Amino acid sequence: MEIPFLVAHRGYASRYPENTLSAVEAALKAGACYIEIDIQMTSDGEPVLLHDDNLLRTTGHPENIHNITAEQLSSFYASETDRFGDTFSDEPVPTLLQLVELLLQWPQVTIFVELKEESMEQFGAYMVVDLVMKILAPVRDRAVLISYDDAALRYVHINHSAPIGWVIREWGETALQHAQSLSPDYLFCNYKKLPKGKSPMWSGDWQWCLYEITDPVLALELANKGAAMIETMAIGDMLQHPELAKRNCLG
Repeated sequence: MEIPFLVAHRGYASRYPENTLSAVEAALKAGACYIEIDIQMTSDGEPVLLHDDNLLRTTGHPENIHNITAEQLSSFYASETDRFGDTFSDEPVPTLLQLVELLLQWPQVTIFVELKEESMEQFGAYMVVDLVMKILAPVRDRAVLISYDDAALRYVHINHSAPIGWVIREWGETALQHAQSLSPDYLFCNYKKLPKGKSPMWSGDWQWCLYEITDPVLALELANKGAAMIETMAIGDMLQHPELAKRNCLG
């Protein structure tokens, strides 16, 4: 039986507000070896942990992150009240720098940093990449930039010699050709996009990471089909499974 590594999708996001330090730290304490977070940019160019460019879903404010300064954002809270009520009423939207400071305490953990397309379109992909890589410098040896944007990833690979992960938007021959041309270290894909078949995943010099999966049995089935990694928002729950627990980085 193949046993995949688990990637904490936006931290322990099933039990904590996504992309917050609380979610990341909970994932680390649960035994995650890999963390995935998303990056958006404030109006004054501060990379922050945020999936949507609109702040409504996570903070309750309808503003776009690109119209908010980092100082203004400090008075917003990533409480996700629709999911958690008032439980996390004082949970801030963290900066990438704050995440790096946390990760320095966990030297065995690798971080996947997804560069969101909205911010790269707003500020320019190369500027975003350069700034993110500068902030990630203290953990550079265990940081991987991922994106749907293959051009941005080529820039990362050529100019920063850093590992990259390409997120597949649509399955098909065109995506395969892009993957072969880009030759990323990781391929990320929603498992529901996989075609039916015993071993549908393309072979190559990459590792497959499939998302979003919260069923341990399904995770093991997909690992046997070629998925080296499984991305999940329920990292702590998944690591309770006796087989998946073998990938607990706490030992």
